[in-house]
Amino acid sequence: MKQLKQGTQFKKDLKRVQNQPRKIVALETVLGHLRATGTVPKEHNPHPLSGNYRGYLECHVLNDFLLIWIDEEANIIKLIRLGSHSELFG
Repeated sequence: MKQLKQGTQFKKDLKRVQNQPRKIVALETVLGHLRATGTVPKEHNPHPLSGNYRGYLECHVLNDFLLIWIDEEANIIKLIRLGSHSELFG
């Protein structure tokens, strides 16, 4: 089982969506998979990023609600960002 560590920006992003239960439930599902297996199911389209986020991974929690993380150490996954395409890459 992996340990999830929240980055500073992730905490701010999470606070912004805190009152949106649909997003929170979907995020908890994805984080449960990450914690248990270190991976995300294929229906969430996990893939590596390039450019400024080279080395990081991204998945679609919901259609336009994305999670960015990095698997830095053996048992620790660092959660980096959370938000829409325009919020993260715009």
